Amino acid sequence: METEQTPRREAVTGAAGCLTAALGALAGFAVWLPYGRRGLFGRFEGETNPDLLWLGLPVLTLGGTATALAIFLAVRGRWRTALGLAAAVAGLTAFGYGFDVLAGPQATRHCAPSC
Repeated sequence: METEQTPRREAVTGAAGCLTAALGALAGFAVWLPYGRRGLFGRFEGETNPDLLWLGLPVLTLGGTATALAIFLAVRGRWRTALGLAAAVAGLTAFGYGFDVLAGPQATRHCAPSC
């Protein structure tokens, strides 16, 4: 189902895909930023959570990129690749929930309701 494209059209499509991926990565970073600031600079007795940097940032950045590219490819009609990227996003989501990549510092997570 591939159609013959001119080199100029292929270049524009490739540039649009790269821009989409970059915007998705920025969106993932923007989602991570409030959690990262709170967890890395520790609001409760200066305690930090480095897992936010080592696990949370890559998961959200990759997730944002994969989500943006899945939408881009779905709009272009490449369903198989879009479904593959959607499965990758689901895997990243499961990994993120499994390892609690957006968790705050340990002291604030296990604090009584009076905190």
